[in-house]
Amino acid sequence: MNQHLISLPILLPMFGALVLLLSGKASDRTHRRLSIAFTALLVIVTLLLLQRAAGGELTFYALGNWQAPFGIVLMLDRLSALMLSLTAVLALGCVIFASAGDDVRGSNFHGLFQLQLMGLNGAFLTGDIFNLFVFFEITLLASYALLMHGGGKERVGAGLHYVILNVAGSALFLIALGVLYGATGTLNMADMGRRVATMSGDQAALVTAGALLLIVVFSLKAALLPLYFWLPRTYSSAPAPVAALFAIMTKLGLYAILRVNSLIFADSDAESAIQGWLWWSGLATILLAAIGVLAARDLRPLVAYLVLVSVGTLLAAASLGTTAATTALLYYLPHTTLICGVLFLIAELIGQQRGKAGTRLVRARRLHQRYLLGGLFLAAAVGVVGLPPLAGSLAKLLLMQAAEGSARLWLWPLLLLAGLSALIAMSRAGSVFFWASYKGEVAAGKVTRPQLVGVVWLLASAPLLVVFAGPISHYSQATAEQLAMPQVVIQQLLGDEPTRDLVQSRQPFHDQTQGDTL
Repeated sequence: MNQHLISLPILLPMFGALVLLLSGKASDRTHRRLSIAFTALLVIVTLLLLQRAAGGELTFYALGNWQAPFGIVLMLDRLSALMLSLTAVLALGCVIFASAGDDVRGSNFHGLFQLQLMGLNGAFLTGDIFNLFVFFEITLLASYALLMHGGGKERVGAGLHYVILNVAGSALFLIALGVLYGATGTLNMADMGRRVATMSGDQAALVTAGALLLIVVFSLKAALLPLYFWLPRTYSSAPAPVAALFAIMTKLGLYAILRVNSLIFADSDAESAIQGWLWWSGLATILLAAIGVLAARDLRPLVAYLVLVSVGTLLAAASLGTTAATTALLYYLPHTTLICGVLFLIAELIGQQRGKAGTRLVRARRLHQRYLLGGLFLAAAVGVVGLPPLAGSLAKLLLMQAAEGSARLWLWPLLLLAGLSALIAMSRAGSVFFWASYKGEVAAGKVTRPQLVGVVWLLASAPLLVVFAGPISHYSQATAEQLAMPQVVIQQLLGDEPTRDLVQSRQPFHDQTQGDTL
């Protein structure tokens, strides 16, 4: 059973989706209990996989016992284990929050939610680039339905734009796959990386073209400038628990970029072109998203622009291509994902108690639970701004230290400007919601227990990331070192003698012996 554990993050939500979609006549209470139970079990499974990966073990699982590169392979390393755990933790808070009533505003919410988790987990685990496309499509199909859950003119309009852009992205993805398959003759990422490393001339140029097409697609998923204009409207119009879960969707694009850039295109002609694109687009995303944060007149779009600030920061760090920068990126990733997710949930709670004003930054009646909501908002605001002593401040400090030479002249001012913009915007929002309110009748509404549990579950990550900063930073560094050694993955999966000689000529990234399971 232990060797099959790697497949459970895909099979568990797939089975959960089937059970929930086929039990349509069951009560809402039963659906909620089943969905929470499946998601909680997923948290346990992913934490076990995280523990396995933390020791440096690379685990491969050949579906149908078809050995790589001819069959479909699942791969677990430190990066994929981190993304699986982060997704499960975020999903549990979202599904608990949704069980307060958001789930019954449309049909099949919990089944679609589990289907979304299946697609995300499959994308994080697959070692085959075509199956990365397949799991992308599963994720997108579920996200289409979840985005328009409950209906409404604004939601349907945003969903239509989202569908059109992602269909175009899927078409580009297939074109890029065709180009790369034609040039390399394989779809296994490790095998493709081995072959790309030996190419030159026209073949190398063709691979570079396919690589840039892939990066465009992943940049669309990650919402990198100039491909981010769909995100603010989409995220701000989505139901709160769906918008919170979507905080991991942009990180899926980031994960795909890190994976293909390190495993397939490392040390190739395509790598420098990719890093140049990510660097300048990441900086521009930070700048324009910071302006969007200041210009927002509603809390939901404000949080959506904060997501974009984090996207720009993460991808600018990825473009630096150093172990130190990747370490800072991976330390910042869990913090910004969870804190932006919980801000969408807190925005929903505030909007429920402001009547027609909703989350718009205008004066309205006093909140019924202003002290509770004020405390939750303050904690989340401090985290998203990156004020000490929370993990955001430490991660940005690590990133600023990782930038070298002229990169500092560009990155430092933009990070400080983005932090200042977030501080001003969140201070203004807090003042409007909790101070600049009319005297008189208090607004109706009350935070329910599931809503509070979901928010506290995600908000607790902020102090925990500080308490366990040492182990998390060590894990991030080990992950960055593992990504910098793609030859280890190629050798263990394919077992090529030339690759083995190359691996032995380089310094190992960890003292522990690597293991694999096939």
